[in-house]
Amino acid sequence: MIELRNLTKSYPTPAGRRYVFKNLNFKLPTGSGIGLIGRNGAGKSTLLRLLGGIDAPDSGQVITDQSISWPVALGGGFQGSLTARDNVRFVCRIMGATGAAMKEKVEYVERFAEIGDWFDLPMGSYSPGMRSRVTFGCSMAFDFDYYLIDEVLAVGDPIFRQKASRVFKEKLERAGVILVSHNHKEIKDLCSSVIMVHNGQAMTFDDVDEGIAAFKELMEESES
Repeated sequence: MIELRNLTKSYPTPAGRRYVFKNLNFKLPTGSGIGLIGRNGAGKSTLLRLLGGIDAPDSGQVITDQSISWPVALGGGFQGSLTARDNVRFVCRIMGATGAAMKEKVEYVERFAEIGDWFDLPMGSYSPGMRSRVTFGCSMAFDFDYYLIDEVLAVGDPIFRQKASRVFKEKLERAGVILVSHNHKEIKDLCSSVIMVHNGQAMTFDDVDEGIAAFKELMEESES
């Protein structure tokens, strides 16, 4: 169960505070895969950060009895001056994985990323595709009830995308994923329901095709 209660989130701007959500009450659907869609700037990534505890609401609560990953995004949240190996070790310490467990997880990420000697160079020198390999692999190295994925498959070569999709599907056998993606095929392949974020509200569609159709209609209306 993941529920938002009276959740408000805003950011300061030169023109005043911009509210992304205001007193949002919403219960996420159950199921292995949830696709999160909406126009650019609708608040999809903000919602992921709130769910993952990376960002705090102005007021209200995220209530859950599930373990939720940090959002896996292109930025990754890693320290650019550190190597991938050191960043993964740091995450391991935060997650309580030490000794043999840390060694196992670092080796998993190194194998998954397949970036060779770059794994021991500062992450600030990586391309977006290389960063996505490390950030995605690091998240998959740990077990959660829900994984938060933000456009991480938008970059990278076909081999990486195929590998990531395969790992996704393995995780979905025993966990859930909340996926932000503009690729509707990915959402159809990996999700059983859709949430559309629009004007500070969240609408649930139990039928993925219906949710995607509603989003396309919204985009057509905005362009007309």
